[in-house]
Amino acid sequence: MFTADFITPVVDDAFTWGRIAATNSVSDIYAMGGRPLMALNLVGWNTDELPTDLLGDVLAGGQQAALDAGMVIAGGHTIDDPEPKYGLAVIGEVDPDLMLTNAGLRPDQSIILTKPLGLGIATTAIKRGVAPEALESEAIAIMTRLNVDAARIAVEVGSTGATDVTGFGLLGHLGRMAIESGVAIRLNTKDVPILPGARELAADGVIPGGSRRNLQHVEGHLVVDGPDELTVLLLADAQTSGGLVFGTPRENAPAALEALRRSGHRAALIGESMEGEGVITLT
Repeated sequence: MFTADFITPVVDDAFTWGRIAATNSVSDIYAMGGRPLMALNLVGWNTDELPTDLLGDVLAGGQQAALDAGMVIAGGHTIDDPEPKYGLAVIGEVDPDLMLTNAGLRPDQSIILTKPLGLGIATTAIKRGVAPEALESEAIAIMTRLNVDAARIAVEVGSTGATDVTGFGLLGHLGRMAIESGVAIRLNTKDVPILPGARELAADGVIPGGSRRNLQHVEGHLVVDGPDELTVLLLADAQTSGGLVFGTPRENAPAALEALRRSGHRAALIGESMEGEGVITLT
């Protein structure tokens, strides 16, 4: 398997941004139940305005994520770019018989989310200088957490359908899974974990532009039965280095949640799949 991703800065500290970007880049490998082996750095850098030692800090952050993932960064490529960008092209391996796909959901499964939402709101608040210190610290801890344990647990509990939750938000990624899998999904919105303080910031207008575009993209597949407009928008929040969302047989859901929480994840059972064709009902 081979994937690539890169992002613009989401925090002020160069090392932390590099670590977040690399963690985000390797997420697609874990979303398929795989193991990363090797990566190449992808860099856009404004050499006229940004010092090269700052780039060294970014690459050091990426190297830390690679060490945590047990993979090798074997080089890379840098271009001159007015806006800095960093990420990885990653090669991984997966057992074909255990591979997770976004077409693998089945009816009558429990839907589990492994990280809370609100990371897009948090990074927007960080950029605007209005993020509470506690929110910023928690968001960074979540964005630098690899999805390695989440992927392992998803496979262990018999999941066949999974995806990572990144720029298209929970509704965008889960909506695509529902369409590709040929199922409908009911989400219990009160059970979806949200970063503390994210709702209040969103109510004050601290929302990334991508979140509203995400919501517009999936509106035709949504049935809203109860939650207010702000809650629905939070479900479309554009994440950076978010968690995994996967389906598992109902009887295996308690074991999955226990294992995830034991590994340090703030995971939750957020809904269920059923017979249908790509519709998400929000209750």
